[in-house]
Amino acid sequence: MVSGNDVNWLLCIHNIPPKPAYLRAKSARRLAALGAVALKNAVYVLPEGERQRDGLTWLAREIEDGGGRAYVCGARFDVAGGGIDDGNIRKLFVEAREGDYRGLGAEFMPLFEVLGDPHAADASQVPDVQAWVNQLRARYDAIRGIDYFGAPAREVVEGMLAGAGRWLRMNALAAKPDDAAIDPGLYQGRAWVTRPSVHVDRIASAWFVRRFIDSEATFRFDAKVQSPNDVRFDMTEAEFTHEGSLCTFEVMVRRFGFESDPTLSVLSQVIHDIDLDESAPARAESAGVAALLNGICLCTDNDYERVEQGSRLLDRLFEHFDRTCGRVGKEKS
Repeated sequence: MVSGNDVNWLLCIHNIPPKPAYLRAKSARRLAALGAVALKNAVYVLPEGERQRDGLTWLAREIEDGGGRAYVCGARFDVAGGGIDDGNIRKLFVEAREGDYRGLGAEFMPLFEVLGDPHAADASQVPDVQAWVNQLRARYDAIRGIDYFGAPAREVVEGMLAGAGRWLRMNALAAKPDDAAIDPGLYQGRAWVTRPSVHVDRIASAWFVRRFIDSEATFRFDAKVQSPNDVRFDMTEAEFTHEGSLCTFEVMVRRFGFESDPTLSVLSQVIHDIDLDESAPARAESAGVAALLNGICLCTDNDYERVEQGSRLLDRLFEHFDRTCGRVGKEKS
């Protein structure tokens, strides 16, 4: 996405002969694929960028090879004239992409609106949903690649992708036998989203994701904003949240197949104590760990810092339990 008030532009000015007929159509397709907009007849503009410059340069060569004439040059529109300035040109780009996003959303919205309850979905419905979600994502990515100024209507399609992706994940979780572990590979490169003001359960869940699921996982602490890449946890309608008497951390450990790990089993008891049974803890260490996590949360309101500092604490606690409870449990098994 192009930022800043002053933009350097690229112009493509061409003169294409009537024959061969394919040359004009081919040029139009190339310009559309680059996201160029027309300023005047046969005058197209793009924001400066390596991909845009290469694309226009190749197009100009093809037009020349086909018997036409084409010029590519840099330009600035910081002096208003003829009703054209930076603001007007940006508006043309935004309007073009708004139309693309809205058209895409209108096409797929009927499919999105009839998804229904993911837990009650017919087995034949899931492949169909996955197929149109893949198609929607591919076409969205193509538009996003030429959305140079962030057209607001992209949020409509992003919301559909986020909702459909969540539907597929909830369906997959519901369909799994209780003893079938989730493949961590399905959750690589995701953004993990939860409510702000994280405390013990969400800090521990974020630590578990980074240590056992995806070391490159990113987190966002804003449940109101949705993205197609989101996995929500410890919140309403999340893929991972409390189940019965289990806190979110315990649910993640179980669903990803780590419940038999003796070290994580002990750590799960500690997190459960602090989050749900602080008045009657099962582990003697729970009160001390609670005090340390409380101290971290009292020292900063920044959720990223809370997760980072809490994760360092949990790393050390994991090593402690691995050398005491964990190792003994492994030797017995």
